[in-house]
Amino acid sequence: MPIYVQHQVLGRIPDVFNAEAIWQAPGLALFARRPLLRDLLERCPREHRGRAATRCFSHVTLMLPQEEVDDDYHLTRGARARDLAQTLAALHQKDFGDLLGADQVRYDVVGADALAPGQIEVKFGHAVYLPAPDEKILFNVSVSRDSAVWHPVCPVYPDQRLVLIGADANEASCAAPGWPFGPDGAILIINDGPDAPPTVQMRPKDAFDCHFDPRSGYYTIKSATGSINGGAGGPRLLLKITRVGPSPATTSNSANNNATLATRATMAAPPIPATPSPSRNGIKPAVWQNRSASRSAPPVPVSAPAPAATGDLTALPISHRSAPRPAESEATYAPAAQQRVSLVALALPRLSRYRDTGASALELPFDTALAIAHEAAAAITFGVTAGDEIYARTAAGRQRITAPATFNPVDGRSMALLAVAPEMAERYCALLSLAQPLTAPVAAGARFSFGRSSAMLAALRVLDSPRFLHRDAGADGASADRLGLSRTAFSFEATPQGYRIGRLAPAQALFHLDDKLAFVTTIGEASADAPYLLPAGHHLAVGHYVLRFEA
Repeated sequence: MPIYVQHQVLGRIPDVFNAEAIWQAPGLALFARRPLLRDLLERCPREHRGRAATRCFSHVTLMLPQEEVDDDYHLTRGARARDLAQTLAALHQKDFGDLLGADQVRYDVVGADALAPGQIEVKFGHAVYLPAPDEKILFNVSVSRDSAVWHPVCPVYPDQRLVLIGADANEASCAAPGWPFGPDGAILIINDGPDAPPTVQMRPKDAFDCHFDPRSGYYTIKSATGSINGGAGGPRLLLKITRVGPSPATTSNSANNNATLATRATMAAPPIPATPSPSRNGIKPAVWQNRSASRSAPPVPVSAPAPAATGDLTALPISHRSAPRPAESEATYAPAAQQRVSLVALALPRLSRYRDTGASALELPFDTALAIAHEAAAAITFGVTAGDEIYARTAAGRQRITAPATFNPVDGRSMALLAVAPEMAERYCALLSLAQPLTAPVAAGARFSFGRSSAMLAALRVLDSPRFLHRDAGADGASADRLGLSRTAFSFEATPQGYRIGRLAPAQALFHLDDKLAFVTTIGEASADAPYLLPAGHHLAVGHYVLRFEA
């Protein structure tokens, strides 16, 4: 592997701000002199033909003892450090001018706590770049171990060709916080200019598995061999490269690209038709009803005997399965309940609307299976503050987040934070999709209710506990469901055309979302006598819950 960063510590320099003492030793005692900056640049050319150098490195970072740099800033406002950089740049241009071409000589003087008095550390190489004073940032690079807490690593500039990220800032362009792969691994970012996407490669290549997830927008890097950090598949690192300014080649398509990424981030269920499709014989899904309640319907024989507890029941022809043709079979399909309601996302409320309740924060912990868990077993926790700020907390720390975003705290499972429509923004901050929806069956032909006091679908009310809601001192412990969910919120009834929704509490807010969780409308007047028809496969947002009503 080529050396991307040349690094050397120079010692025994009485005055660390003396440019001539750093650049070249006096005299002609070749066997006694110590290698200084000029010697290092001469021995390590940027390009060479045989033994002859054809190009020289032009960007050099110079690190001095931190105490010396602090004293210079206190006494001269950094004048000695600026003079040192200018003098070294002039010496560099004088001695290597024929090997620079159009490159500009740039020096940067910084402090380092690890250096002893009289020591100077120099860095230059293919992956060392110093931006021009007016050069703007093209990309920002950040890393994470859990996709929730991201740590900034370094910027990338338009004219910067290579960036090397590793465990030690001395051996790379910069160090990544929490680097898990040991000193032998490194990330190489190749920048081909503002019009081209950056390329990410691992060093050494065969020791890592690195792939990009376009839905999440970051790279997942894992150890692929046992040579690094003790075993195949070991720890992982997530790498995100964020463009600061729009690319000239993609400015016109940025709106379409953002819409596409937002659509891909949604946790959409498999396509479900809005209305049940009739079978070839026109028969609808079947349920059992008492014969007295359906005396006008012709009886349908059932091949298997019904249990004794069912009584005198008749299967009405409302099954979505096709009835068998008499010529093909004499068997009859047994009835099966197909309707179900699933909890697919949690609606994060704006706590500022509930200041009078004393609510200071709402926190939702998830375990390694990304299921609601206790705080002690949490792999990642999402929360909302009293100021309506959304944050994520993991073992790596706490960080504020915004929607849309995708989180992958464990391999193979992800959660998406979706932005809400303007019509819902008064009540909600975002929608948090679940990695695995929770499902409960419902029977057709009957009307049920949903709310804090309703037993129906109680298993889907996962936040019905005071442990999720943090309250001010003196406030009584209350269930988080009391924020925005009435005791009897709405009624629903499964029909062949969809679900009939009726509002039971006048103050209850109901929002209709389509099968992709896109906003459709706010449900206004709806009652049992004049219900709102919700197509099968669509969603209803009520309280903290986003429920999908399926056929």
